[in-house]
Amino acid sequence: MEPVESAANLRSQYLEVLRSRRSPPVPLLKLPAKPVVEPLYQAMPIELVDFKAMKSYPKARINVKELLNEENFYLTTEEGEQGRLPVLILSMKESTQSKRPAVVYLHPSNANKEYLCPLLEVYASRGYIAIAIDARYHGERAKTPTAYQDVWDLIKLADYLTTQRPDIDHSKIGITGNSLGGMHAWFAAFIDTRYSVAVLVNTVQSFRWAIDNDQWQARVDTVKPVFEVARIDLGKEAIDKEVVEKVCSIKIAKSAGLESEFDSPYTVPLIAPRPLLIINGEDDPRCPTKGIDVTIYKTQKAFEDAQCLNHFKVIIEPGIGHEVTSSMLKEVSDWLDKFLKP
Repeated sequence: MEPVESAANLRSQYLEVLRSRRSPPVPLLKLPAKPVVEPLYQAMPIELVDFKAMKSYPKARINVKELLNEENFYLTTEEGEQGRLPVLILSMKESTQSKRPAVVYLHPSNANKEYLCPLLEVYASRGYIAIAIDARYHGERAKTPTAYQDVWDLIKLADYLTTQRPDIDHSKIGITGNSLGGMHAWFAAFIDTRYSVAVLVNTVQSFRWAIDNDQWQARVDTVKPVFEVARIDLGKEAIDKEVVEKVCSIKIAKSAGLESEFDSPYTVPLIAPRPLLIINGEDDPRCPTKGIDVTIYKTQKAFEDAQCLNHFKVIIEPGIGHEVTSSMLKEVSDWLDKFLKP
């Protein structure tokens, strides 16, 4: 099978799985947001954003009210409570109607879109339309103490950005995130080619490798309630390999195959030839570097075959665990600028 045909088939299979697990389609409507009396979470601590270290970043936080437009609204992505997607967009006030690049920045577990406000402000101040959403069961959608991955929302978000936003250059939409947000970005970039540039931070891993090599414990500890549900369903006294396999195949992605045909060695290479940067910490127990060797090899081969090896880069930061450093934020910024800015 030719590579292009193979990629189309795998995307089609994944999309079919996503569609099979939800109610009939609903119109993509933009709804006004509810007034927010108090923030649900604190924003990302400002000390985590090293503005001086980043190319072209302002040295101090900008005044949002004076310089930026702030949009808060919902998109209907499917029926039901979790099908109402909270969206936050920041952009510079401009007298001209020029099209601008966009970046979708996705939050990690136990956070929300407001957590990313300092980064959104900075990207918006530099000419991007900066976008964040609440992942399912987070922020305004928080109903259970668990993590949940569903790429459907990001497909519908791309529908909105490319059909209802004349201020966005539809050929220049980047997507990035850390940890859970990075996983969302990974699968969104794999399934939806409208995301033209991707940066995956502390997220790329092989679920199959982790299970086979008994390296799943750190991942379990981050979202333990999910695994406890699977443990009870299987009648187990403790979380073990079988429980983890069930979670990877069904619970996290709401789509079978996360540990098999949709694992990183098969899906990450299909982001090629679009620019892709992978950043992991060398000592990250949730994303063991040995577990992504095959993924990196296959992805590099995909970019070589597409004759655009300069569109692919991997950074393994020495001595760093599951955390975001200033140097990581700078690399994200530089990569997005390289491929999205004029």
